[in-house]
Amino acid sequence: MDGSRTGRPVRVGVVGLGSVARAYVPHIRRLNLEGTPCAIVVACDLDEGRRAKAGGWGIPDFTTDWREVVRRDDVDLVVVLTAMQAHGEIAKAALDAGKHVLVEKPMSMDLGEAAELAAMARTSRGNLVCAPHVTLSPTYADMWRAIRAGRIGRPTLARGFYGWSGPDWGSWFYEPGGGPMFDLGVYNVATLTGLIGPCRRVMAMSGIAIPERIVDGKPLAVRTDDNSQFLLDFGDGCFGVVTTGFTIQKYRNNGIEIYGTDGTIQMLGEDWDPKGYELWENGRGAWEVHEQRTGWQWTDGIRDAIQAIHEGRKPVNGPDHAFHVLEIMVKGLESGRTGQALPVTSTFAEARFDRADARVAPHRDHAPAT
Repeated sequence: MDGSRTGRPVRVGVVGLGSVARAYVPHIRRLNLEGTPCAIVVACDLDEGRRAKAGGWGIPDFTTDWREVVRRDDVDLVVVLTAMQAHGEIAKAALDAGKHVLVEKPMSMDLGEAAELAAMARTSRGNLVCAPHVTLSPTYADMWRAIRAGRIGRPTLARGFYGWSGPDWGSWFYEPGGGPMFDLGVYNVATLTGLIGPCRRVMAMSGIAIPERIVDGKPLAVRTDDNSQFLLDFGDGCFGVVTTGFTIQKYRNNGIEIYGTDGTIQMLGEDWDPKGYELWENGRGAWEVHEQRTGWQWTDGIRDAIQAIHEGRKPVNGPDHAFHVLEIMVKGLESGRTGQALPVTSTFAEARFDRADARVAPHRDHAPAT
């Protein structure tokens, strides 16, 4: 039985203690201190050397076999933070065992496996929470409300931008199933589809711009695209562009911009680390600047996952939106190889953030400055 039925802390098993765990594990511990009962009871990593890291975080048990985590009766929620190529297999096994699951992005590298995951989640005893968690930020919720209120009119063009020079650790980033679109561009695709709606068609240019890297101190041949431009067709003449790559050094532009028939809205900062938004309305003829310093973290899905268990509800970030995002990315990369625009057939029910909705991270409204 999980915490929703007993009132005790939600017991968490963390699979993967790499760089992403450095953000999730402290977040879980902080949630417990702030009044959302939860505790990590076991951690798993293929690297036996990370046992000491688990001990340093106060995690009482460690294993190198993720199947042990899934089998344990004292685990309510399995948090999958492994290399992307392993996400689907572990998430499926955990759902099949009746666990709640949070899986980092993407939910799988294979559309067939991802569709199976989404179908399992509809009937499973456990919830399936899928990263990225961008729809949970206060900035996203405020932008969603502004767009739904018609403040920029009908969206016509959009742009997402996120990249950097690329990691110098983890060869899997540069192997098939890795790459910047699955690691970085996924945030932009999730944000734009969440704010505008489902994508109907995708076309892309994508390739390997830097064929050799130094990774973990050794030369590595790059075997997957490291540079991509995706064109998204939302229908009714509305298009979006997502630019991502392990080829981008520094930049100062906004991460998300959406243009409409009556105005413009653009995010301050990145969608994984937003700082507010700017809004232009033609009828007003001036910019509104809504700065937000909320302390929101890109790992916030763990809060929603644990609270959903306690409250006996479904989480905000379900699998259908995540599957739609994955279909766009997979077909976009295929388009980059073939030069053909490809249809996107999946859809999803949008997460709503009306003013009374309390599922986003708590925050203080800021008065606009013009």
